[in-house]
Amino acid sequence: MPLSPSVTTTASAARPDPPPRTVLAARTAVALVFGLNGLAVASWFARIPAAREALGLSAGRLGLLLLALSGGAVLAMLTAGGVVHRVGSRRTTTGATALVAAGLVLLGVGVDAWPSVPVVALGLVALGFGSGLCDVAMNVEAALVERRLRRTVMPRFHAAWSLGTVTGAALGAGSATLGIPVLAHLGIVAVGVLLGTLLAANHYLSGRGETTTERQPAAESGASHGSGTLRAWREPRTLLVGLLVLVMAFTEGTANDWIAVAFIDGHGFGEAAGAAVFGVFVAAMTVGRMVGTVALDRWGRLPVLVGTIGLAVAGVTVTVLVPSGWVALAGVVLWGLGASLGFPVGMSAAADDEDRAPARVSVVSAIGYTAFLAGPPLVGLLGDRVGTLRALLVVPLLLVPALALVPATRPPAGR
Repeated sequence: MPLSPSVTTTASAARPDPPPRTVLAARTAVALVFGLNGLAVASWFARIPAAREALGLSAGRLGLLLLALSGGAVLAMLTAGGVVHRVGSRRTTTGATALVAAGLVLLGVGVDAWPSVPVVALGLVALGFGSGLCDVAMNVEAALVERRLRRTVMPRFHAAWSLGTVTGAALGAGSATLGIPVLAHLGIVAVGVLLGTLLAANHYLSGRGETTTERQPAAESGASHGSGTLRAWREPRTLLVGLLVLVMAFTEGTANDWIAVAFIDGHGFGEAAGAAVFGVFVAAMTVGRMVGTVALDRWGRLPVLVGTIGLAVAGVTVTVLVPSGWVALAGVVLWGLGASLGFPVGMSAAADDEDRAPARVSVVSAIGYTAFLAGPPLVGLLGDRVGTLRALLVVPLLLVPALALVPATRPPAGR
């Protein structure tokens, strides 16, 4: 029996229209840019041992040199909001990636062609600054795509970044095994990352003049004529979201920096097994970001973040306190799942208001990235006193009070 007109209208209204091809193309493009950015950064990380040997650096001097990368990234975060506001996400992404490519080439020159600490430091600043600019621009574009799709996809973009880092690490390990010079390896990566990003960014929505469906006047929306970055630094919600992102970045970064060493020193694993533990953590975090979008759409940000933070607390506790290394490995899985969603959800929360997204994402990123400056030396100093494995307990000590920051991610009324 045919449906009546009223029933047909109701049924069609219940099904949202599929997103246009431009939005789907932008979704793919943003995921590719995330992956290529992760590939670029991880390619350098994989060749750090070669750089240390070529430059004859001690562990302490190498640590100081690596601060140039984090310093460049944090400096970029402080200026990225204004840059994205003025030139847009697409141009910022392509320009920043050109700087990333130049940094990779400089690093290859400073390690192989002309071994020099100043050249490597300059390359690290360029890589960090370019990657930081690209980070803000691609997160702003990702939030725009997420709003057009009308469902949560931000964690999957960050999963693409994680997959890029895994790929970069694998290519770097293969290049080192085959004896491929650092300059040749990083040069090829630089060209591939730059070309891939240039092609992908052509499909950005912001490059097509995409705007909100119903844009409010600047006076009503609260947007200023400038970038609004200084004003964003005075917004309580933005600062609280930034602090949450800082704790979650510390949770993730501590595992990246120390989990392999902790299992070697504290659980008696060999070097290869310790590297495999790091792989388990990255894989768990990637899975969490892939499947976490479903949970976020079903239950919302607050309960999902509380649950994942609880998983991270339990995971770190098991990792450190359980004597059996193989049982502790289960804790690493919980740690990775628990750390997976805090950073991407923080980016989504910062970009809830499209007019203010560049400024707020810039501020939240700047606050969050300070974890990568303060985290390694903090855990290292604690490790000198109590051991590397026990020093990891600083993570749950920060995560538990961070639960009070989760309500700041609540979407504004009407979203």
